[in-house]
Amino acid sequence: MTDSPFANGGPAGATRIERDPLGDVAVPAVALYGAQTQRAVENFPISGYRPLAEFVRAILLIKRAAALTHRETGRLDAKASDAIVRAADEAIRGDHAEQFVVDVYQAGAGTSLNMNVNEVLANRANELLGAARGAYAPVHPNDHVNMAQSTNDVIPTAIRIAALLGSAPLASALRELGEAFAAKGSEFDGIVKAGRTHLQDAMPIRLGQEFNAWAGTVSRHARRLEEAADYLRDLGIGGSAVGTGVNVEPAYPERIVAHLQESTGLALRVGADRIQLMQSMGDVAAYSGTLRSIAVDLSKISSDLRLLTSGPRTGLAEITLPAVQPGSSIMPGKVNPSIAEMVNQVCFQVIGNDTTVALASEHGQLELNVMMPVIGHNLVLSQKILHNAVSTLTHRCVVGIVADVAQATHWVERSPALATALAPYIGYARAAELAKESVHTGETIRALAERRKILPHEDLVRVLDLARMTEIGVPGRD
Repeated sequence: MTDSPFANGGPAGATRIERDPLGDVAVPAVALYGAQTQRAVENFPISGYRPLAEFVRAILLIKRAAALTHRETGRLDAKASDAIVRAADEAIRGDHAEQFVVDVYQAGAGTSLNMNVNEVLANRANELLGAARGAYAPVHPNDHVNMAQSTNDVIPTAIRIAALLGSAPLASALRELGEAFAAKGSEFDGIVKAGRTHLQDAMPIRLGQEFNAWAGTVSRHARRLEEAADYLRDLGIGGSAVGTGVNVEPAYPERIVAHLQESTGLALRVGADRIQLMQSMGDVAAYSGTLRSIAVDLSKISSDLRLLTSGPRTGLAEITLPAVQPGSSIMPGKVNPSIAEMVNQVCFQVIGNDTTVALASEHGQLELNVMMPVIGHNLVLSQKILHNAVSTLTHRCVVGIVADVAQATHWVERSPALATALAPYIGYARAAELAKESVHTGETIRALAERRKILPHEDLVRVLDLARMTEIGVPGRD
């Protein structure tokens, strides 16, 4: 685990010797990365998890935009700039994905990952210019690829860009899920069923109302996500080491943000206070908290679906979810609510990820939060798995849900809560006695009320109109 994927130097086991400020380092000859990446591989054999592609892509976009900016300002010659941009374009489309090898759990701030990207781009740029890997001439990872940058402004900017690039697809997936629930709400609007509170029988509700409520919840979260994402549009790139912009030309922040807007299609803003944006991870923590809120409601909805489909003979069984795979390796014919179960697990992970983000965001000191690697990883992971889970829930579960009208009717007619509709006419205490008797004897409220002649038959029919109970008002008085 202490070795890189290229630790044997390729088929022949060859290495090259590179030098960094700490001395000589043997780097696999086939690697595009260099000495500082190799040290990180050896220092952090922690999880085996590599940085997520979405996070790496955001860093690559920053390096590309920086090279274009420095060419415009004349700080970087055209040949070197073009080579860096070409190398970045290759990596952005995934050509060198195997070269980003630093463990997720690494030194603070993300210096190891930043240098991993710098070294890969420098070596590839030099190859494009006819030079050898490891020579770092004419393109150097620090002097050219990282020009006017610091890990301290690159990584927080990358976190924001990676989140923003995934935000719109997640919001779109949430809206699509909301529409799917709303469609089922319309389809099931005429089905009256037992409501349940505290997992006990409650007043009737229409199945369509339950689905429409879920649609509303999901749609609200789509809007909330977009609101939280807006704070991420303020970029601190150009702050360099401590946010003051040392070694950064004055034109750089505005120009690099313009290039990032062009390459990403995002509406981005030059940060008004780059020191504040470097010190605080509050915007990121708030966005992660929004993902957590989505996960909390999405898990609740998934659990509701599992309850409503429980059975098929010993549970509620008011709906049937699409059968997507066999449910048991021993019980033939068993079918489980597999998609909803998956969503629950994803949501638990997102909630845990947010706890990590919150603790790491609090643990910054003075001018910098050094816990950014774990913040970035958990935020991007949460957004990625939430998007995939929401999309899967929509297409492999919700659109195929079928209602069991007979089962819904069976339960609602047996609910002792129907006595509530009689309370305005016979009083709470007498209605409670009626409910208790119904539970004790198994006789329905409707049958008991008829047998006892609680109200005239015509009035009783109006008062115990199940559909009327699902709307505001006093049943029987309209």
